[in-house]
Amino acid sequence: MNTIKNFVDDESGMGVVEVLLIIVVLIAMVLVFQEQISILVNNIWKSIGKSAKKIY
Repeated sequence: MNTIKNFVDDESGMGVVEVLLIIVVLIAMVLVFQEQISILVNNIWKSIGKSAKKIY
């Protein structure tokens, strides 16, 4: 019985609120830097395409 009480009272680890706050901050950052992220991803794909053509 004591083990169950200890398990219920244990508050270690991340809670739902912390995870939701992290997700909200990440989404906000993506929205703010959407254009820069798009440019970066496009440049990376172009670089990968050029490197793949060298292999063939």
